[in-house]
Amino acid sequence: MSASFQLKKSVDGQFYFSLRAADGLSVLRSETYTTLASARNGIESVRKNAGTESRYAFEKSANGKSYFNLKAANGQIIGSSPLYADPNGAKQAADTVRHHAATAPVHDA
Repeated sequence: MSASFQLKKSVDGQFYFSLRAADGLSVLRSETYTTLASARNGIESVRKNAGTESRYAFEKSANGKSYFNLKAANGQIIGSSPLYADPNGAKQAADTVRHHAATAPVHDA
């Protein structure tokens, strides 16, 4: 199985997506969107920006865990990674996004 986007509807009727690596683990999750079309546009923005290294902002959470935000050209966050105990985990997840987002299929869940 290759990386893929999972597009879902939350219990409150909003839409969000995640990018899952080949092993099924989430490496990026979006904010919530009010419409399905907006969520699909978010996926296209990830595809457009994922290949640009400067769009990744690596951060540390309050509890010292590492993560990254993927940003659009305007600086808006379009997706965030899970928290990782080690900065290398966040970097590996970013590499997965960088190399697979552009061609990952979308699956509606």
